[in-house]
Amino acid sequence: MFSQANISASKVRVFTIPTDAPEADGTYAWNSSTMVLVTLESGHHQGLGYTYADVATGKLVETLLEMVVTGCDVFSHGAILQSMYRHVRNLGETGITMMAIAAIDNALWDLRARLLNIPLVSLLGMVRESIPVYGSGGFTSYNDEQLETQLAGWVKQGCSMVKMKVGTHPSDDPRRVSVARKAIGDDTELFVDANGAYSVTQALELALLFSEQNVRWFEEPVSSDNLTGLNQIRSRAPHGMDIAAGEYGYTAWYFKQMIDAQAITVLQADATRCGGISGFLDVAALCWAANIPLSSHCGPSMHLHVCCAVPRAIHMEFFHDHARIERMFFDGFCEPVSGVMKPNLSRPGAGLELKTKAAEPYAI
Repeated sequence: MFSQANISASKVRVFTIPTDAPEADGTYAWNSSTMVLVTLESGHHQGLGYTYADVATGKLVETLLEMVVTGCDVFSHGAILQSMYRHVRNLGETGITMMAIAAIDNALWDLRARLLNIPLVSLLGMVRESIPVYGSGGFTSYNDEQLETQLAGWVKQGCSMVKMKVGTHPSDDPRRVSVARKAIGDDTELFVDANGAYSVTQALELALLFSEQNVRWFEEPVSSDNLTGLNQIRSRAPHGMDIAAGEYGYTAWYFKQMIDAQAITVLQADATRCGGISGFLDVAALCWAANIPLSSHCGPSMHLHVCCAVPRAIHMEFFHDHARIERMFFDGFCEPVSGVMKPNLSRPGAGLELKTKAAEPYAI
């Protein structure tokens, strides 16, 4: 019988990493990404988890670690999670509060697996040995050459699916999609992501035009909060085109409403936002019950093990920014091979170790 393992120390660090080029999607532009990294210690073992959020998220993480988490038995994971929910009741259980909880929850899962000296996917219960990824980027700030180079590069690396951003200039999007199709050839699946930039009427018109280039995935054609609009698009989209959303979901109730509204054909979830791996498992259970496919949003290293442990997961997003950061920051980063990622079963937990010297220049 495993003895109690108290969390003896905890720490939060915040890093801001500039992008390698200006980036934009249909509704936002940015030039950096911020990672909030949590470490939890028990004895000689250390677990890590993170979210991509904001400096303010780090402050809330610090408060939760001090007032709720440190000193608790790591194997009382459920009790810790419920205590954090109670602590943020008056702050609201979305946005920054849930991203803070997500970073801590991810570290708890990692630490538990490390204490048992097993890979995280084994603790979760492996369903598959590997999972496909799609290369994701194609920002609306890119010129045609940048777009072609990035998407074609993923195809050369073995990806059978790639995704590009649309929505900044709707009238130019059919042309850009055509450029992308020529760059990747006919055998690669092409996804588009509008980040909620279109109206329902625009999205329906563009869905028909995109289908001429065999676009198979239309993500957030309208705001993911517009469930009626998503339902209208899903009901009238060209055959063979998935309608996807869910990356801005923070609670199980949000995802249930999206499913009940028949707003999507593929549900997305982000373990760095929706309450961590624990929240992702809740979403996976909803997808199982509704017989709906599940795909992870961004942060590939934080999703690899859990996506190999839930039945409805079909693929993961290999997002340019986050893959670049995780490759820079972590020993144990798993590169896709022939378009799939596979957990390293020789390493305990999520298999990641922070490269302190590489990360330190970006600390804030």
